[in-house]
Amino acid sequence: MYKYILQSAGNINWMALFALLSFFAVFMISVIAIFGKRKSFIDRMASLPLEDSYVPHPENEETNEK
Repeated sequence: MYKYILQSAGNINWMALFALLSFFAVFMISVIAIFGKRKSFIDRMASLPLEDSYVPHPENEETNEK
């Protein structure tokens, strides 16, 4: 049925249709990923640029043990 509907629509640019569907799929995946995050994670990321204290990670510290 869909085949006949698309054929009767005339000259459809299949590349434009593919681009539209790809954009919609990526948009929906990103919306699901954003709304799937925990509230605590979003609050922590939102306050990160405003924090004054710098707490280095142990992996990033260089040890000067000799």
